[in-house]
Amino acid sequence: MRKVGRLAILMTVLAMSGVAQAAPFAPYKDMLFAYPGPVASLDGGRRLDVPYDEVRDIDRRDAIPERQVKSVYIDLRAVGRVREQEITTPGGPLRYATVGTAAPGGPVVVFVHGRNGDHRLGMKDGSFGGNFNRLKNLLVRAGGQYVTVDGGQLAAADAARIGHLLAEIRRERPAAMLVLACASMGGQVCWTLATGEGAKMFDAMVLLGSDSSAERFAAMRRAHDAIVPILLAHGTRDKVYAFDRQLTFFEAVRKQSPAYPIRFVGFDGGNHGTPIRMVDWRDTLNWIAGEVSPSASR
Repeated sequence: MRKVGRLAILMTVLAMSGVAQAAPFAPYKDMLFAYPGPVASLDGGRRLDVPYDEVRDIDRRDAIPERQVKSVYIDLRAVGRVREQEITTPGGPLRYATVGTAAPGGPVVVFVHGRNGDHRLGMKDGSFGGNFNRLKNLLVRAGGQYVTVDGGQLAAADAARIGHLLAEIRRERPAAMLVLACASMGGQVCWTLATGEGAKMFDAMVLLGSDSSAERFAAMRRAHDAIVPILLAHGTRDKVYAFDRQLTFFEAVRKQSPAYPIRFVGFDGGNHGTPIRMVDWRDTLNWIAGEVSPSASR
């Protein structure tokens, strides 16, 4: 089914549930999670420069810095319980966890952790400034589902197992807007799938402090003609994957393929983990939804 059809069904589901507004994902704690100003919007909104301040964004936000956010930032009531699951794949079992039960056209976000993590990381409500809890709430309130997976060593075999799960989600919910989000080294999984048949299983990629390159993008475009919107979020002080390299990648795509749906969110003063804590998930998901709509410019 075409992506336009998926979004149309998503909008219908939201309208029936009474939460549809001007954008598919209705406001939820926006005053707490929206990007702090002043934000510089460049390149027609394709690039955002967001100020980051550890005193404001960690010390004043967390009850225990980097361990437990203040209670006002989270809401556990709407999201329900976490369901631990396992799927058998040709490459072996894959453990994963879910929140929400996704209506037929409801949105789905699948999150892949970074090095030395597992599926539990993306389910932590109190860590990372409560940002995972907000993502859960946005999806559940929109009739959707949040999924976290075990990425193992984040190698090709691990990507294949995750790809099998994505295929199952697509088979069960062909109309869903399916977003693959990868953090840090988990970006290897995103790009492994995007440069193979896996890209047919999802509609967009969100890369949080991950490594991207023009070579990988070109390989994805050679592999198939699917349009996969890409959102990159990166801190300027990232010591794992250099900020300048990611900005250069973004600018190369903008120059070579001006109509391609790609967006770059830079956190001025942010480090490697900043995008996980600070990315505005409502802004991100609404941008993605707009890029798979009839009005999207390709």
